[in-house]
Amino acid sequence: MLKIHKNILLDENQNPVAVQIPIEEFELLEEVIENYGLAKLMDEVKGEEHLSFEDAKKYYQSLKQNVEG
Repeated sequence: MLKIHKNILLDENQNPVAVQIPIEEFELLEEVIENYGLAKLMDEVKGEEHLSFEDAKKYYQSLKQNVEG
């Protein structure tokens, strides 16, 4: 399990209001969350029709043209 070194910030009434963690640990958490989200998305589309390489390139180009144009 990932060990997170956290500093809890308190308000004037000693209530916790925020947490500080080292940037390296934050970046690792971001990566874990992104990988989890990607895995969930891959599971959701499992069994759906796949595009051929050429069809995928055409689709990507159409998206690119819609953004640029």
